[in-house]
Amino acid sequence: MNLYRTAAVVTLFSAAEHCLGFLYRIILSRTIGPEGLGVYQAAYTVFAVFLTVSASGLPVTLSRSLLPRVIPRPRAHGMRHREQSAVTAAVLISLAFSVPMTALLFVFREQFTAVFADPRCADIFYILLAGLSCTSVYSVVRGSFWGNKRFFAYSFIELVEEMIRIGVGVGLLLCVHTGIFGANLAAAAVLISYLCSFAIAVVYFFAKGGKFRSPKGELRPLLASSLPVTAMRTSSSLLSSLISVLFPMQLQAAGYSAARAMSEYGVVYGMVMPVMAIPCAFIGSIALVLVPELSENFYRGRKDQVSALVERALNATLLISGALIPFYLVCGGDVGVLLYSNAASGQMLSACALLLLPMSVTMISSSMLNSLGCEKHTLGIFLAGSAAMLACTFFLPRFFGGGALLVGMACDQCITALLSLLLLRKKTGRLRSGKYLLRLLGAIAPVAAAGYFAHLFFTRYLSYVPAPALTMLVILAGEALTLSLFRLVDLKALFARFFGKKRKKIAAQS
Repeated sequence: MNLYRTAAVVTLFSAAEHCLGFLYRIILSRTIGPEGLGVYQAAYTVFAVFLTVSASGLPVTLSRSLLPRVIPRPRAHGMRHREQSAVTAAVLISLAFSVPMTALLFVFREQFTAVFADPRCADIFYILLAGLSCTSVYSVVRGSFWGNKRFFAYSFIELVEEMIRIGVGVGLLLCVHTGIFGANLAAAAVLISYLCSFAIAVVYFFAKGGKFRSPKGELRPLLASSLPVTAMRTSSSLLSSLISVLFPMQLQAAGYSAARAMSEYGVVYGMVMPVMAIPCAFIGSIALVLVPELSENFYRGRKDQVSALVERALNATLLISGALIPFYLVCGGDVGVLLYSNAASGQMLSACALLLLPMSVTMISSSMLNSLGCEKHTLGIFLAGSAAMLACTFFLPRFFGGGALLVGMACDQCITALLSLLLLRKKTGRLRSGKYLLRLLGAIAPVAAAGYFAHLFFTRYLSYVPAPALTMLVILAGEALTLSLFRLVDLKALFARFFGKKRKKIAAQS
């Protein structure tokens, strides 16, 4: 129950953070337009490569490496000192990568600018680059919070970072009406939020007794453990950067203008993907709490607990993503118009509704596999999916236009999800989530059909705004009924548990 309570609290923070970020995306899309959003996104994906390299996969590795030291005797036999040495080693490694990298990129700025398909991306990139060292250290310190199960601090600092980013960004965009130059202002807001979150994290670290000690004996094993995670995350960032360059080029080769090509990229990555990432607010919370718990049980040799945690996490992930599919499938077009005033984004959103399932499974399974020490296998699985993504990006734009990216994502996520599930089954010895998935699909299929016909009825006889809202209510009521009938959610037990505890509390007080 403590695990569930912690996950619920973290979910609230994560949901608030993602909601704020989503609203900010809407403001950006309406202020700087699809073209400006595409330029901003292309620059950010390149910056993400260097951020990943500088952090070196250390937050994940550090959080897992701290557990054997803090679980048995957190303050005995020098365990606390070894923990502080590990944190110090991680900070030094991140600085060893980030500081020289920043200096070299600024020295060879003119040569590096040629990497970007659009020269306007370079200014945004170098604004972000100014905070690379602070951001990499902040990631390491945040990883220590994760390993020590300080989830509240971890989530709170992320929420504050998002609030600062939005506050500064909106303020700058309102004061300076400069069109596409607003992408530079958005990058400046990101930089300021990075610096502020770094300061908060460091102050909290020292306030809770954190110290930097000699990293002797910790540098080499920590670096070796982080390399597979670094390789996977760097490859992911490189893939995004390569797509940001390759996809507009392939669209231009197919006859698109440069502005339209960048707009197509901005619609997919700047409008569609943020909406698709909404389940990440919940799944990420599950992963955040689950990874230390899985690592602890794996470290103690509790195979039954590991198998049970993996199965419950997968079922919860499938339920969250599956329950959202009817909303995306039926109301995706309305969402694109209402949020972005862009019909193309809504059509793409509806077209890739089913993609929620493999995306969610990939996210949770990768986190679980890393916590079980399968970083090398996870890297191989990622590379297999990335190869399919690159092939689609290179060959399909001339046939599908901007939809080529969605086809590539579908191939990538399906391959990655399938291979991850097979590996999880091999590691845990059992995995019965397939039956759960079939029951879930059987429950949401009639709801999606009912929502479709309800949407047709409401849009015909009512005005535009109430129609999607009423359709969503129909879908919500239908899911409450079907998920209960298929025994995927026990509503009676939830109500009984909540109100039962409330009655007991009132009785005890009286």
